[in-house]
Amino acid sequence: MEQSICVFKQEVYDFLLQDFEKIRTPQVVEENRQSEPTFDQVLKTLAQPPMFTTLRINVLKQPKQEIKQQLEKKLTEAYRKRKKDVPKIEEHPLLDDVLIIPNHGLDSHVQPVGKEVIVDLYCGLSVLRGSDVFAQGIMGAPTDVREGDLVSVFADVRGTCRKGLTQPFDGEKYFIGNGIARQSRYSLFVAEGKASGVAVEMTEPVFDAPPLSGLLSDLVFPQNLPSIVCGHVLDPQPDQTVLDMCSAPGGKTQHLSLLMKDTGRLVALDKASNKLKKIQQNLESWGQTNCRVYTFDSTKCFNSTSEADGGPPYPAEVFDRVLVDVSCSALGQRPALYNKITLKELQSYPAYQKKIFKNAYHLVKLGGCIVYSTCTITSEENEGLVSWVLKEFPGLKLTPQTPFIGQPGSAGCGLNQEQAYKLQKFGPLFMSEGQKLSSDIDTIGFFIAKFVKEF
Repeated sequence: MEQSICVFKQEVYDFLLQDFEKIRTPQVVEENRQSEPTFDQVLKTLAQPPMFTTLRINVLKQPKQEIKQQLEKKLTEAYRKRKKDVPKIEEHPLLDDVLIIPNHGLDSHVQPVGKEVIVDLYCGLSVLRGSDVFAQGIMGAPTDVREGDLVSVFADVRGTCRKGLTQPFDGEKYFIGNGIARQSRYSLFVAEGKASGVAVEMTEPVFDAPPLSGLLSDLVFPQNLPSIVCGHVLDPQPDQTVLDMCSAPGGKTQHLSLLMKDTGRLVALDKASNKLKKIQQNLESWGQTNCRVYTFDSTKCFNSTSEADGGPPYPAEVFDRVLVDVSCSALGQRPALYNKITLKELQSYPAYQKKIFKNAYHLVKLGGCIVYSTCTITSEENEGLVSWVLKEFPGLKLTPQTPFIGQPGSAGCGLNQEQAYKLQKFGPLFMSEGQKLSSDIDTIGFFIAKFVKEF
């Protein structure tokens, strides 16, 4: 896999560069940080998967050591097929529900050797994080691809490949590895019924991460480390009433239920109805019953005349904890080879995030807390939003976070250094070339702020 950078439209590139320089001014909190990367280094980091795979485990179902032993056995079987050394599973020193697997990383010796299969970009990026190729991700393949064939898989970077392509693809593509076809082209594109399941088993990926498809799914959930930290910062307690306002794709919802020991009342909202079925399936697979999932727009989930029980909307001060893991520009996600977001789309997010946060403020009880989080790197959606909250809602107090394993936020954007130290950030903005990386540093870009409602 060649060295690459995450590509943006020119207008977005210029905006991000200006924003990057803004948070690197002398007002930036410098203590406890490694030497800061250049903007080009940030773009390179965004294009690469993290060198660590983090797994959240179901400690309500089995003890951590038993899950670890089962995982070691499964990984040994998988890596024997790949003819590679089995990575050592590590325990996170601060998070008892997290196991860490170091990735083997980039293998420059892997070259295309089989029939060319084209997959969409989302599928390709998933393969770089350890997934096999599923049927719905395949865009094109030669007419003679049969089950058992050796194939070389390429991602369609710009999304220009027509579904069902049979000829060699001449658009921009990115080689992600070799594998064995588990379904023929005929079964994928010609046979009756919608194809599903694994279509290509990746035996030689260019970036070697643990193969986790369907692996101990009732005990193990692959999740980015900052997302797991976010749940712990909210710290929901057993028998509390907790709201997850933007719950899709559902990993944090499942985690909150686990932290509540499957007691109390957990409400999960999202306006994307097609995603809520997956959330419900994840909860059921782990035997969790304390969560109710509703299709609802969280910009409208507060209504002073509504009832506190049942579904949304809700009256004031119903919830002990509120998670606002808000829809964002998602510019911290890794790997990211090409992002087609426009400047207009990018600049539209803060207004939407503010609407949701206003509802969160009304719904949280006095003495309760709100955690706001994003998976993006723009200051307007992160520090800028926190600055707006503190001005708009004087009854909310910005508070320190536990656990704190990331880096502090940036001063500026209306925040002083004391306030910046109460924020927690992760990812490419703190990863410089040649730096020794750990699972706490080499992550997606992520932002967390915690507020307590005092009046």
